[in-house]
This record gives sequence, C-alpha cells and structure tokens, in this order.
Amino acid sequence: MRDTPITPTTTAAKATTTTSDSKDVRDQKILTGDRATGQLHLGHYVGSLKQRVELQHLNQQTILVADMQGLTDNGNTPSKVADNILNVVADYLAVGIDPAKTTICLQSGVPALSELTMYYANLVSIARLERNPTVKSEIQGKNFGRSIPAGFLTYPISQAADITAFQAQLVPVGDDQLPMLEQTNEIVRKVNALANREVLRECQPLLSNISRLPSADGKSKMSKSLGNVITLDASDKTISQAVKAMYTDPNHLTVDQPGQIEGNVVFTYLDAFHPDADYVAQLKDHYQRGGLGDGKTKQILTDCLQTLISPIRARRQALIADKGYLIEVLKKGTEQAKQESQQALDNVKAAFGLNLL
Repeated sequence: MRDTPITPTTTAAKATTTTSDSKDVRDQKILTGDRATGQLHLGHYVGSLKQRVELQHLNQQTILVADMQGLTDNGNTPSKVADNILNVVADYLAVGIDPAKTTICLQSGVPALSELTMYYANLVSIARLERNPTVKSEIQGKNFGRSIPAGFLTYPISQAADITAFQAQLVPVGDDQLPMLEQTNEIVRKVNALANREVLRECQPLLSNISRLPSADGKSKMSKSLGNVITLDASDKTISQAVKAMYTDPNHLTVDQPGQIEGNVVFTYLDAFHPDADYVAQLKDHYQRGGLGDGKTKQILTDCLQTLISPIRARRQALIADKGYLIEVLKKGTEQAKQESQQALDNVKAAFGLNLL
C-alpha cells in the first residue's frame, strides 16, 4: 500500500468516508499495509500504526508487507526491499500490533494477489491508469522521465487485487489515495458485471484525522526516500538533534516576543504526539502572548518523543535480535492470507469463465 463498508453503488471518491474515531468502525474487514522500502517512522506511527493497534481489537484486520509493490520503483535495487521486510514486521510488533489479532502477511507469499492483478489488468486501459491523479503525482515526484516502470504504472491494479482478495470493506488511506480506491471499485463493478452477480465487494476509505507530518524544515513531507525521518528506533541523541533542527517562527527572535504557531513544526509535533492536549493548548497561548522561548518548547517536545520512542525502541531491538520469531509470525500470517484469498480468486476466475479445471 502506498508509503497501505460495503457500498455496491458508489465509488470510493463519492462514498461517505469514515473517520478513524467513528464508533461504527467495528466488526469489519480492514486491509492496510506498507511497502518494505525502509524502517517505519513517526509519520507512520501517528498516521497509521497507532490507528491499527486500536482497530485490531474491533475488526478483522490484515496488514500486508508489500514487498512486490516496493519493487515498482526499486526494481534495479531489490535489496532495498528484501533487506527491510523483517524491519517492517519488527516495527509492527514493537508498537503493539498483535499477530494473534491481526494477520500480518507478505505480499509475494500470497499467489492469488499476482493472479488477480493479471486478470484485472485486462479490464483497465493504459489511458485510465495515466489519468489516475495519485499515479500522475507520484510519477512526477519520482523523476522517471520516459522510463516509467510498467509495475509502477499498474500499481492501482495491484492494489485492487490486494483489497479484493481479502474482500476488505474499509481501507485506511489519506486523501491523496482516494483515486486508488475509486479505481479499485471500478474494477469490482466490471468483474461483477462479467459474472452477472456480486462476487466482489466495493470498499470505502477509512480516513485518518491526522494530517501528514512535515519534515523538520517545515517545507517538505516526512519521507523515507528524503531521509528526513525520525525512525521508531531513534536514539535519544538522534531525537534531540532532530528536534533542535525543527523550524519554528523565524520572527520570534527573543523570548518576550509573541510567536506564531501556524507553520511552527514544533507545535505541529506537539499536537500529534503530546498526551495532554490541554497542556499543549496552554503552551500555544503562552507562546503567542510572549514569554515562552523556542528552546523550552523544543525541550518539551524532545522529552515527549523520547518517552514515546524509548519503549518501542527497546521492544524493537529485542525483536530484531530474534529473526526466527519474526519469520514465523510472517509465515503464519501469510499462510492464513493464502487460504483467505483463495475464495476471491476462485470467484474472479469463474467470472472470466476460467474455472474449467
């Protein structure tokens, strides 16, 4: 899934979206995941990992370690993907995702996903893929020039295979990923039309209330590829250095001056990570009145992030030291995913009339 309810008559873009704090989000099938292209970081934690820990207690949740999709822009450097598969699994477990409650599986270990991708590819034109706003945006960001990998262009088809293989009703995404779900539901309707009955279910987006975290400079998003992230195993020293480099109010030159919180990365992170919202509100008020320095706010944030990451880092270090356990978790989840995805594959093959044998 990109650096990741049944409404048969609506597309994802037009459907009523569900937010992660909705009390109605329970007892439904959820599919989410991450490309295995690097360790996960604070952006992942606040944007999806924390939510997954909560959702696993209420729903049937499957998390896909998307190694094949990680190759769509790393085909010439596959080690970047292969070397990070267990890193991602360790991150999941370290933050509290429970393999007894959540199915954690490896994309390349579930054959139905590749087969469904091939069938769906015959229902989608190249022109339709090129019109996908998410694909267009990401192609511009990758600087492929005219050498766009076919796998990258067909990413929406692969994602449709992932979602439909598990008959996911909810897919946690950001606003920028809504066109991907719209394309998934287009494919679902085409397959159902071929079968002359509903064999696949449409999905709806589960939107997070958390905005994408900016990087320390406040000008770009936090991204593994840009190397401006705070990973979940960051040392106290690394955290301190990252916070010290964060953009604040350039006009807040002395402590007594009133400061602006808009665009102030420190307050953006305090909003996202500090457990006491009332305290953060008081800090904002003080900063805007004057009398609160950037050094003090940065120290508060540093303490907050170190407190958050310290136990995650300790659990992660223990997990990485036991790779056999990580592999076992992945094997068990992948075997379960293989069995679960078989029904959707059988239904799609029947829709195409390819169920002779």
